[in-house]
Amino acid sequence: MNPLQMVDLKSQYQRIKPEIDGAIQGVIDSCQFVKGAEVKAFEQELAQYLKVKHAIACGNGTDALQVAIMALGLKPGDEVITTDFTFIATVEVIALLGLKPVLADINPATFNIDIESVKRAITPRTKAIVPVHLFGQCADMEPLLQLAEKYGLYIVEDTAQGLGAEYRFSDGTVRKAGTIGTIGCTSFFPSKNLGCYGDGGALFTNDDQLAEQIRCLTNHGMKVRYHHDMIGVNSRLDTIQAAILRVKLPHLDEYNRARRTAAGKYNAALSEISDIETPATAAFTNHIFHQYTLKVKNGRRNALKRHLDEQGIPNMIYYPIPLHQQKAFAPYVTENDKFPISEAICDEVLSLPMHTELSDEQIERITAAVKAFFS
Repeated sequence: MNPLQMVDLKSQYQRIKPEIDGAIQGVIDSCQFVKGAEVKAFEQELAQYLKVKHAIACGNGTDALQVAIMALGLKPGDEVITTDFTFIATVEVIALLGLKPVLADINPATFNIDIESVKRAITPRTKAIVPVHLFGQCADMEPLLQLAEKYGLYIVEDTAQGLGAEYRFSDGTVRKAGTIGTIGCTSFFPSKNLGCYGDGGALFTNDDQLAEQIRCLTNHGMKVRYHHDMIGVNSRLDTIQAAILRVKLPHLDEYNRARRTAAGKYNAALSEISDIETPATAAFTNHIFHQYTLKVKNGRRNALKRHLDEQGIPNMIYYPIPLHQQKAFAPYVTENDKFPISEAICDEVLSLPMHTELSDEQIERITAAVKAFFS
């Protein structure tokens, strides 16, 4: 049995090694390491997969979020609502641009942003909402779109953990995560469901003018070489990473199915443990399980983590501290701001290994260790 890992990238690579190696060698042979033909081809194929008009590659997922918000033309002091329970990049870019991050609490079942909390956070200075499709399932987009229409707000989707997930509207319409709001953003960090072998990211939109703006912003504010129309950044997906992603993109749905299969086996083995809640999937979305995250009740999370560590079972806490308690964001939080669900969840969540190469034998070993703790 292969050693247990949170993410087994090596075994995934071995399955597609000839294709990957050939793609990398092709770029080396071409010597087009920046803005090579593979980048444009990947953008076109990604847009086709997502059924969106424009996919624009960039340097990483954090850059994607930053450029998306830059493209909206917000002014210093404008407010952007996002979730209190996410990786720091989501909120970091808002503050870096001189905007005010406003945090909202989460749904206790899905860990995604809570609609009622968003409603309470809206003020006359609110300009945008940034929902995160956390752990692999969509935030509830339909009511967010309704709020955006009512108050004239932009929606920027953080799809770093949700690429390939689908959202079902009440009328039966289905759309991919990242293609529902004004702009979608994703990361191709190696551990993502669609990961490259370094850093990478992308933005998606159906708005032609925004797409042109985004392309300009990611290229030093240039539309024509050495003619700088705006203050931009240097954020490019390098050609080798694009070539790797072109190989992996046709496998994405297969990878996501493998993750769902593994999650189902985890659920079957662990669902009878009274002190554990297995991941819930909302009725309006499927789940692609970027993470498989348990809620461990009655204050037993840390003890379970220690037990798994002792047994050599990889595990992680995503995330141990809500953003409103982070020192970096103290200036944006007042004593009247309350986030009881985020605080409670941070004391309960524990993620088990989740990747495309999990075998039945590995899942049995992992779940046996969890069950032994509660026996």
